[in-house]
Formats: sequence, structure tokens, C-alpha cells
Amino acid sequence: MADDAVRIMDDLRWDRSHVVGVSMGGMIAQEIALRSADRCRSLTLIATHDGAPVASLPTFKGMGLFLKGLFGGRKVRMKSLPRLLYPPEFLESFGTEGLRAHLSVRLDRPPALRTVLGQLHAVWRHSTESRLSQITSPTLLVRPGKDILIRPTQTDRLAARIPHAEVLRFDDAGHGVTFQKATELNAALRGHFARNGLEAVRPGLVVDLSV
Repeated sequence: MADDAVRIMDDLRWDRSHVVGVSMGGMIAQEIALRSADRCRSLTLIATHDGAPVASLPTFKGMGLFLKGLFGGRKVRMKSLPRLLYPPEFLESFGTEGLRAHLSVRLDRPPALRTVLGQLHAVWRHSTESRLSQITSPTLLVRPGKDILIRPTQTDRLAARIPHAEVLRFDDAGHGVTFQKATELNAALRGHFARNGLEAVRPGLVVDLSV
């Protein structure tokens, strides 16, 4: 997947890009930073992990909601995924109608089973722990403190292994931090990009690997 992303950059004639990855996208982004460091102007890893087999498992609650979201029917899926992605306090404050509209656009159609199995296989095989010290790209780590799918301590592991990584904490956010904290996170991303070689970021200069 990392090689595919770099090939797309080649086709678009992007020499270097700011690489942003969320969850499994963050795992792909780690590989881009390791395999193609010269193409990575900056790196942002959001709610992701380095692949340690036991430590990277979700919480018990997160695992249950994840499986229901993948394999349950539409009603089960639409009920389980919000609870997987967002803390109860946010769900209560957001309101039923707004949440329903948000989810229907982004989560209404479940992926094909073959796609799900391929993603799970890729995540299970992901392993960068022993190589993270080789990352040279300026790195921003986003740590949602109430994430039940990828434990917040996984961001701490990344911070301990990636040289000079900066950690942005959202202690009241869940795995869906990119929506829950969109305004604050987007501002932080723009600042991260500006500090690392680009004052005004155009969409064509950012590789977004959100998954």
C-alpha cells in the first residue's frame, strides 16, 4: 500500500508531500516515511500504532463494537460505529439528527467482505516498532485520549521511538478525532506543514491516507 501511494505521487509528479495517515492509514504512512524518506516532507500519524501484536489490540469494548460494525446488519452497524468512534459525551452533545446525517454519508455502505479481510490481514502483519528510530521526517503524533479502538498508549509508544516527534493531545476525543476535533486538528496540521517547508498548502501537496 505504501508503494502504491508513492506510485500515485510519481504519476502526479509530486516530488515531496506532507503525508497524513489515520488508523490503518497511519500504518501505511509509517512505511512511506521509512521506505521513501526523500518523498516525505513531513509526517502526521493520527490514532495509529506500530504493530506490537498484543499492545495494539483494542479494548474489550472496542473489539466488540468493531466486530459488530463490520459484520452486523445495517441497523447494528449504524448503532455500533458511533459508539466505537466517539465518546458518549460527544454523541450526546452532537444530537441525533446531525449524527445520523454524518454517518449516512461516511458509513452507510459497508465495504465488501474481501476488502475487510484484506485490511485486517494488512493491519495484523504491520510491524514497524524496530524501525521507527529510522524515521527522519518531522513528525506530528495525534493522541485521542478516549480512543477505544487503538489505545492512546499506542501514541506514547510511537513518541518514545520516533526521534523528536511532537505529540498533540485531544484528551476528550475518540478514534473519530478527525471529525470530532476537525477545527483544532486542521489548524494544527496547517501549522505543522508551515513549520516544515510550506507556508500555504495546496491539496495536491498532501497525501492523505485516512482510513
